[in-house]
Order: sequence, then C-alpha cells, then structure tokens
Amino acid sequence: MIKMDKLIRLSCPCLFGLESVLSYEIKKIGGENLKVTDGKISFDGDFNTLAKANIWLSTAERVLIEIGSFEAKSFEELFQGVKSLPFENFIGKQDAFPVKGYSLNSALHSVPDCQSIIKKAIVERLKGIYGINWFDESGSVHQVQFSIHKDIATIFLDTSGAGLHKRGYRRNSNAAPIKETLAAGIVDLARVRSNSTVFDPMCGSGTFLIESAYKALNIAPGLRRNFAAQSWTQIDDKVWADARAEALESIDRLGEFKAFGFDIDDAAVELTQSNARKAGVGSKLVIKQSDISRFKQSENSITFCNPPYGERMLEIKDAELLYKKLGDRLNPSKERPCYIITPHEEFERFFGKKADKRRKLYNGMIKCQLYMYFK
Repeated sequence: MIKMDKLIRLSCPCLFGLESVLSYEIKKIGGENLKVTDGKISFDGDFNTLAKANIWLSTAERVLIEIGSFEAKSFEELFQGVKSLPFENFIGKQDAFPVKGYSLNSALHSVPDCQSIIKKAIVERLKGIYGINWFDESGSVHQVQFSIHKDIATIFLDTSGAGLHKRGYRRNSNAAPIKETLAAGIVDLARVRSNSTVFDPMCGSGTFLIESAYKALNIAPGLRRNFAAQSWTQIDDKVWADARAEALESIDRLGEFKAFGFDIDDAAVELTQSNARKAGVGSKLVIKQSDISRFKQSENSITFCNPPYGERMLEIKDAELLYKKLGDRLNPSKERPCYIITPHEEFERFFGKKADKRRKLYNGMIKCQLYMYFK
C-alpha cells in the first residue's frame, strides 16, 4: 500500500478550451509538475491533493491516478506492460477492478480484447502479490481506465466515480442545458468576484447563476457529493474529512454577490429556483418569469447566456430571430460585459455586434463559440 504522503501522478481530463482555467485551479490546490495536453492535465500530488482535486476543481471532468504508461503494439506488450505496474498500491484483495477504455490510431484497435488482456494482467499481478488464485471483487470499486493512443498505453484508476460535472444540485434539467464544468470555466473567464452582480436572461436550469455563486462565494463545487475513492481502504477517512472541513471554512459567507435569472418558461423558473436551493445558494438568486424583450441589464454587472439553438431549419430561423432580440436588449461595455455561448457560426451577424474575443469550446460533443464582449 502506498504511503499517504507519497507523491502520485494525477490526471484530470477537461473540455477542450478550458485547459488554462483548469491549470490555474490545479496550481491553487497544490498540484505540481503540470503537463498540459489537449483536453487533459497531468500533475503530481499526494492523497490530500487527490481529495482536494475532487472537491475543489470546477472545470475537471474527473480525477484519475495515472498508474503507468508504455508502448504496446501487440497484446503481449500490453499484457506485460500492465503486469509490471504496481496495482497493489491501490487495489486490495477484496476490491473490485472493472476495466474500460478506448484505443485511437493504434495497432491494438479492439477495445473488448484490450479490456480482457488488461484485466488478466492485473489479476496475474495481484495473484503473485497476494498469493491467492481467486478474486471475488466484493469490496469497493476501483475503476480501471485505459487509453491507447498512437500505440502508447496509459493506465489509470478513476477516483471520482460519477463525473465531476454532477455537483448534486441539478437532478433535473431542461432541453438544452450547459454542462456545469463548462459554465464554471466561462464564469472563471468572466472574472466573477465576491461582489459581482450576474444576470442570465434565459436561465434554463440556472447553471450559469449557480456556478457564478459558487465562484463568487468560494464554494467548492464537490462539497455536496461523494466520490468513488472515499470507499477505498487505501485512503484514510481523515484525508476526506480534513479536505471537506477546509472547504467549509473557506466559504465567503459575507460576499455581496447577487444573481438575477429570467426565463419565458415558468417551468424553467421553478427548476432554477429548485436547483439553487439544492446548491445552497438560493438566497443569492432572484429568478423571475420574463420575456427577453423586457430584459434590461444594470450597470456594473456581468451577463451570461446560453440561448436556444435549432437543428432543423425552422428552429434555426427562430433562434436567429431570438439572437436579434438579444442584440436589441444587450449593450455590452466594459461596465456591462456579456458572455454568450452558441454553436451558431454567424451569431454576431444576427446579434448585431462583433465580439471583442471568441473562444472555441465544446458543450458535450457540440462545438460552440464563446462570444466575449467586455470593452
């Protein structure tokens, strides 16, 4: 078993375009020796860092332990490479260790075959370590993940369980929600602070408003949920207790942050109010039913918006009409910055204003542009 203070290599996937935001977050919790690649950041830390990463990182999709990496062009190389890795540091005699992953641009392209080989290799490794021939896997789950990219196999253990975007407050959502991790990244780019005032004229399920409140009041986004590694006997319960206690102590309870959300749909208004209460920030949000044509942004405030978009021609026309209305009501400036995300490539033409900056982001699998107005 690995010592509590020994450095381990951690890896956090993120949505493309949020790497710089996540890098800052990782450094803030004490991560060291960062390596940034597209959609992923690897770094060094101990079990305390691991717990903090799960609780604090707002733009990471999950927190993985990187067990090892090696070249594998054949099943024999895959088997031997996996067998050489120190799984006993993390997986006990009774623990379950299911395997999943992917292969891309590699000689080993059959994912089911790779899963089978990796599972057998781990079993052989642990049989030799523990001196037993059968693993009933009745203990806590240690999800093994693998990636094989250009013949380089990397093996991970998932410590998060459900993706970190599942904060616990949004059990229901409307038709086109923005992912929590993406909203958090945009909120960070907009530099929301403890005294900020935030608007969302089409609030949907309230994600922008809630993530803004979390950022402004320094509320750790994972504070209200549990993680897979909490049930691992290899990590002392005190590690998680201390990380949560620190997060609770860090909340800015005196922050002057305020948020106002509007939606034409009464159901969306109720949903946002419900989600805000579950998130513990209901007192900071004012949510009302209102059409975009009546929206007015106050001075010294930040507006976020994820306007509806269509996939069929009629829906696209409706969306474009909505963008025009939005352009009529919003007059972005240095004192009234606006951040609008949409997959529509010609949004600026219908909105009527050219963005000060654009940033390519992905909402799930949908390629979008973040149109930033701040001058």
